[in-house]
Amino acid sequence: MVTALVALVGVLIARGLFDVPVLAPRREGVFGDVDTTARLAILAAVAALVATGLMHLLLLSTPRPFRFFTWIISLLTLLAVVMPFMTDAALAIQVATAAIGLAIGTAIGSLVSGAARSAIRLRRQDPRLPGR
Repeated sequence: MVTALVALVGVLIARGLFDVPVLAPRREGVFGDVDTTARLAILAAVAALVATGLMHLLLLSTPRPFRFFTWIISLLTLLAVVMPFMTDAALAIQVATAAIGLAIGTAIGSLVSGAARSAIRLRRQDPRLPGR
């Protein structure tokens, strides 16, 4: 939910504050093409769910799961930041799209790893759980 809101706020800031027609032509207004904005928000939420599953798999199978997770999320975020510059859109649109991708990637990385660290601590502190 948070990453979907990050995507929505990113589009609102780009279009409403800086008047950059990211994701749709200017004539579509502050929200742009609502279908495209909704798709971006849904894609961000799905990416967060996939990252959560990845973190779970890494916790179960990898000696240093947080290091691997940080690398994977960092490289995927870098990909999201670089890809807009490979289009023929105007520079302002490329920068705004890259900034939105960076914000989404940063939110996913920090929230998922933070939640995983908290879950590990809670599990270790609970005497009713096995493995103590």
